[in-house]
Amino acid sequence: MSNTLQNAGQKLIDDFDLFDTWEDRYRYIIELGGGLEPLDARYQVEAHRVQGCVSNVWLVREVSNNNTTVHFQADSDSQLVKGLIAIVLMIYCNRTPQEIIEFDINDLFEKLDLRQHISRSRSNGLNSMVQRIKALAVEHEAGRDSPASSEAPPAQSD
Repeated sequence: MSNTLQNAGQKLIDDFDLFDTWEDRYRYIIELGGGLEPLDARYQVEAHRVQGCVSNVWLVREVSNNNTTVHFQADSDSQLVKGLIAIVLMIYCNRTPQEIIEFDINDLFEKLDLRQHISRSRSNGLNSMVQRIKALAVEHEAGRDSPASSEAPPAQSD
């Protein structure tokens, strides 16, 4: 695992440790979701919807300028799910396809005690989102796109 992935995971663990109760952690997760970039409505279509999520979740891979790292954008119609998306994107965005493929985020979820505090359907949706991100990373590395994974244009920097 790369040092930056370890740092990102440790930062999340440290942030979660600041809260004494899961009620406070839920608020923090929702707050993280509020910081997501809005996903353009043209990408909120069935082709970009993550199958296996109870809430609507849309995920697109963005073209990176250097074509060596992968950036994702995602959105949901659920505030809590947006927060879960934010956690996943903190780990997987702007990483190489190899880093994404090799990193086992379940170890991080275990250290956060996350799966024990979300419903089974949310946990299944989280698995679906991670699997979709890994599949998009494999496609990126192979230099191909499936019809359901067409890329969004590069994100504009401020």
